[in-house]
Amino acid sequence: MLRVAVVGSGPSGCYTAQSLVQQDSGVRVDVLDRLPCPYGLVRYGVAPDHEKIKSLQGSLRAVLEHDRIRFLGGVQAGPGGVPVARLGELYHAVVYCVGAAADRRLGIPGEDLPGSWSATQFVSWYSAHPDAVDAGFLRDARSAVVIGAGNVAVDVTRMLARGLAELSPTDMPQAALTTLAASRVSEIHMVGRRGPSQARFTTKELRELATLPQTGVTVDPADLTPDPGYADPSGLPTPRRRNVEVLRAWAEAPPGSAPRRIRLRFFLRPVELLAERGRVAAVRFERTAPDGHGGVTGTGRYEEIEAQLVLRSVGYRGVPLEGLPFDAATGTVPNASGRVLREGVAVPGTYVAGWIKRGPTGVIGTNRPCAKETAASLLEDAPALAGKSVPDDPLPALRAAGADPVAWEGWQSIERAEAELGASLGRAVVKLPDWPSLLRAARS
Repeated sequence: MLRVAVVGSGPSGCYTAQSLVQQDSGVRVDVLDRLPCPYGLVRYGVAPDHEKIKSLQGSLRAVLEHDRIRFLGGVQAGPGGVPVARLGELYHAVVYCVGAAADRRLGIPGEDLPGSWSATQFVSWYSAHPDAVDAGFLRDARSAVVIGAGNVAVDVTRMLARGLAELSPTDMPQAALTTLAASRVSEIHMVGRRGPSQARFTTKELRELATLPQTGVTVDPADLTPDPGYADPSGLPTPRRRNVEVLRAWAEAPPGSAPRRIRLRFFLRPVELLAERGRVAAVRFERTAPDGHGGVTGTGRYEEIEAQLVLRSVGYRGVPLEGLPFDAATGTVPNASGRVLREGVAVPGTYVAGWIKRGPTGVIGTNRPCAKETAASLLEDAPALAGKSVPDDPLPALRAAGADPVAWEGWQSIERAEAELGASLGRAVVKLPDWPSLLRAARS
């Protein structure tokens, strides 16, 4: 029997575990996660109003309920938890599916002013991540700037524009719901440094902005025309062509009137966050122009956009895990088809899958072939790995190393507690927002 630990219970971890047990009936997998709840970014990254995507939890649940897969939440791998070397002693193989936990920074003056946050911090708050804090995101905010032109930028823009009626049916924690429902933000600027044909949001996400009640969408034609793909989108890849067509229609439509307005801006590069009374008050941008090589160049022309709230959504980055090699340039663990490499040589029994393997690219489904590749590499190495002596059950050793695992039954207790909380508030399921309430529910 080959014993494998998969570190991380998001899509890449679940798909890796699934591939292993499907391809080899002699494999048992422990899926470890530092949180007491499974599903990773599907639980804590997908917007609460995207029920269809969140329903993916059902298929991930089926994986974790497989009779040769065991979920162990509340198990930290690395510093402060079970060391990487110790995990390697307890299992024939360990697959790290730890994602890309850090945000890319803008690297401009004023970035750390009060009122300036990464989009991830905002998402974690309204998604009830237990590490999140209520940082007063919307305090005294009337105008917000979202820097970025990907799906996360669209998500946070949409959540800023949602009202109580649309948010109440979601599983958003009660405190975040109350705060967002009372928001006075009436202007939301979503700003990209490049042109509309280079934006990374999907057309489906983009179109949703025009369906928000009491919210108008404005696009300035002057922000679109510098893009060569805007004048003739026929040569663009289909997803980008559709984006341009949607933006063109909005730019040509009369502005209309609405209590809240979303303004989509392009060819603006942030150069400084400006302060007033110790908090962010505006963002200074430099107008950019296409450089003819797929990028942009500065024009020396500047403009300022008022904002008491700035959300930075410019990408993610992997972070080093003590005990594993790390490529700081790419933010990934060096690997060949999922096999971890140290100075070009495969580290026996050590593998990666997901964003820490390939970088923060693709959508949730991209993790499936990535996981299959890693699982295939591991099973190819299985004859050599199986000779190592490991415990029949690593659980006592994990406890001896300081872990206090939350089993699947503990997670089910959390689910029941969240259903009961929702019922008490006249809502559906409502997430528990902090470590004490989650662990109390898990131990009940």
